[in-house]
Amino acid sequence: MKLDVIRANPAGNITLFVLSPVEKELRAKIAEKLLAIPELAAEQVGYRCEPDPGYDGRMEMAGGEFCGNASRAYGMLIAKERGIEDTEETVQLTLQVSGSDTPVEIEADMEAGTSRAKMPLPQMVCRRTAGGVSGILVHLGGIAHFVVDDVIPSETFFEQAEKEIFSKMSGLDAYGVMFYDSASGKLIPLVKVPAANSLYWEGSCGSGSLATVIAQTEGAPDWKYAMDLVQPAGTVRAEVERVGGRVTEAYIGGDVEFDPPMQIEVDV
Repeated sequence: MKLDVIRANPAGNITLFVLSPVEKELRAKIAEKLLAIPELAAEQVGYRCEPDPGYDGRMEMAGGEFCGNASRAYGMLIAKERGIEDTEETVQLTLQVSGSDTPVEIEADMEAGTSRAKMPLPQMVCRRTAGGVSGILVHLGGIAHFVVDDVIPSETFFEQAEKEIFSKMSGLDAYGVMFYDSASGKLIPLVKVPAANSLYWEGSCGSGSLATVIAQTEGAPDWKYAMDLVQPAGTVRAEVERVGGRVTEAYIGGDVEFDPPMQIEVDV
């Protein structure tokens, strides 16, 4: 099967967008083959789908999960395809995205090469313990993250969190551990998508960045908070507004770059 593919780089969270129509039952298998191509160095795969009327586009991840970085990159891709390049105004787009029950609003700044996504609000924020370490669990719907401070990043700790926390949760398309270094302000994300058979030390994680800001501001006074989270391959800016102690608005943003479109043949 020949596929039209474009490689996107939203703050180091390398994403392959398959632009050719692909049946849903084949997506996970095709994604596994694409992710195995070393030259692409990709972390995840999203698929272009036909949007419902009233939307600018529809994108579904290989595992059916929600991804903020992929969403904001896909929004910018649509703007580029429409020939919107040289404008001082941000381009507003409304997308349908897997793992989100509500439309995802995108603001693409074509001049700056950045894109910002309005994110789903947390369904649950609570303190949990894994491996004897206390952290904050942030449930964003189809994806959840366990945010821990000053823990040495390891797959061993991830497995403990998976056993003690995520295995007891239903309806998750993806989940991750966000290793936050309070001294440097740096974040290292480790994320699993079971349906895509993937566990990645991601270059950056949009929803994980949001979860980190939510965790760091839990119990803080009502205000608008923002953090530029430096991650292994890029920086994601995450913003939340708190009213009455709750998160009422949430955004992530950052740079987005694209490689030229390519055609890849895979066996299915």
